[in-house]
Amino acid sequence: MIKVLAFLISFFSFFQQSEEPVKWQYELDKIENNKFKLTFNAEIIDGWKLYSQYSPIEGNATEFKFFNSELISNEEEKFYETEPIIGYDNVFKLDLPYFVNEASFYNIIDLKNINSESFKVEIFYSSCDDELCVFRNETFNIPTDPSKELIIDDNVTLDDMNKYNELKFDFKKTELVSNNFTESINFIEIFIFGLIAGFLALLTPCIFPMIPLTVSYFLDETKLKFSSLKSASLYGFFIVLIYASLSLPFHVFDSLNPNILNSIATNIYVNILFFIVFIIFAISFFGYFDITIPNSIINRSDSKSSKGGIIGIFFMSLTLTLVSFSCTGPILGSLLAGSLANPASGATQLSIGMLGFGISLGLPFTLLAFYPKYLSVLSNSGIWLKKLKVTLGFLELALAFKFLSNADLVGSWGILKREVFILIWILIFLSLAVYHLGSYFEKPKLNFKSISGWTSLIFSIYLISGLYSSSNVRFLSGILPPEFYTIENSENQCPLGLNCYKSFEEGRSYALENEKLVLLDFTGWACANCRRMEENVWSKPSIYNLLDNEFVIISLYVDDRTELDYNDKFKYINDLGKTQYVNTTGQKWSVFQFLNFKSASQPYYVAMKPTGEILSEPIQYASESNFKNWLDLSISESLK
Repeated sequence: MIKVLAFLISFFSFFQQSEEPVKWQYELDKIENNKFKLTFNAEIIDGWKLYSQYSPIEGNATEFKFFNSELISNEEEKFYETEPIIGYDNVFKLDLPYFVNEASFYNIIDLKNINSESFKVEIFYSSCDDELCVFRNETFNIPTDPSKELIIDDNVTLDDMNKYNELKFDFKKTELVSNNFTESINFIEIFIFGLIAGFLALLTPCIFPMIPLTVSYFLDETKLKFSSLKSASLYGFFIVLIYASLSLPFHVFDSLNPNILNSIATNIYVNILFFIVFIIFAISFFGYFDITIPNSIINRSDSKSSKGGIIGIFFMSLTLTLVSFSCTGPILGSLLAGSLANPASGATQLSIGMLGFGISLGLPFTLLAFYPKYLSVLSNSGIWLKKLKVTLGFLELALAFKFLSNADLVGSWGILKREVFILIWILIFLSLAVYHLGSYFEKPKLNFKSISGWTSLIFSIYLISGLYSSSNVRFLSGILPPEFYTIENSENQCPLGLNCYKSFEEGRSYALENEKLVLLDFTGWACANCRRMEENVWSKPSIYNLLDNEFVIISLYVDDRTELDYNDKFKYINDLGKTQYVNTTGQKWSVFQFLNFKSASQPYYVAMKPTGEILSEPIQYASESNFKNWLDLSISESLK
């Protein structure tokens, strides 16, 4: 173990050194009047070299660039530098001037014409050891008052700004671009999903047996400061409030960075974490252990619930929430994951889903207090509650592989191809069917157990049909991996076998050469609604023919984790004043979408001429008829 740790430490030390082999500091010393001596001192790590400004290798020499050209008389003027070593370089195979350990560079500047409180200097340099080189640039934002401390500008450089501005394309008719997509997000669906999730949680062994006990408490007015109905109403209201408030932190994250939920939803490590968590949830539902809130927290909340009044009722609601966490936690995890599936409005969807969850959970307590006679119709808790909990465990297990599939797609690992994923789900739901129908044929009876068993068996047969024809399981579009992500067909990585490009300029050039229109498709590997559009809408013959014959599809995956070449990476300041780093292909296309269309959600479709003329208002998730009409309108506009 010690040897392994030593290796890892050495490895990460090397990695860190190869990333930042030179550390820079500056000094600004006043000479007279407005003249100052500006010095940059370089500290070079052992084994690495920093090259002189006079190195004959292009791109190898150290270079200082002022953002304010009036600071020096000649823009080509170099800094004075300490005497370099001139020696043989193993990388470039010739004698070069370089520095080891440390180096100093200085110049005399005149700050007379500088009106701002600071000026910027950018340093371009390369550093090599005996095997590899790194190329870096660092920007200093230097106060004109030497008594003030330097702020190293980690935001943007001139090169960063140029790369950022290159993504701003000269689109025409941009007045057609609107962010009013009422059809793309169905909040009613997520609310219903929350209601169903809350109802399932209500039926779990952690909560269901507590209904009669809690309602009976509210019916005994001798223990209450308020009337039974008012107390029960407050109890239900506080349950709704507690669950709805759980979504508030996500609104804070979303306001700090509009793309943060998209980053969370498509992050490989987050999806792997969800996979592990849902496996743990499934094992918990199978009865091997319980996931609970620490008893100290529960006891503290329970002790305050005895105070009575509004505060006491609130803590009664909080106690129920904490005690029932072993059953509600996994279901809440499913609700969270479902909301993040549409990261453009994930925080809002989560609030609506949590609201539905809280209503389903709190409303029965209030209603039964209003109508206590219906308490007698509730089934006694027993074996059926255990069966329900195990059933939920199988569902959590199936959902776990959805998150592993997301990580597989984004990471391009090729582990969970479509057929493999379907086969795993077949085994899960066949196991669920066997669990429920094991003793059915001995004593056939219509109950929860038999209905769940036959439903699971039928669903398994439905999944088996998907191994032979992808069109048979399009009900699960967005859950299953894309149709093109198969073991047999791994060459064409485009939806439905259509011809598509994953580079904006390459696709646009092809469209210009072939005189076709462009369908700009902002999509994502982990985007469920993107798959639903492709497999349920694009697949319709009338739409497929238009896409195949009239358009060149440019699919830009905003969650593509392919690392950009070093020279293509950049950073920029977003609208909130935060530094954003663009290191992957997906981050680049995400910036491209937001910069040109002020949108960060997917799917997002733009119909345009290859010259950049937008033909109609961009559209997102839409019905078959609306998408077909939109394509027809775009084609008609192109003929004018």
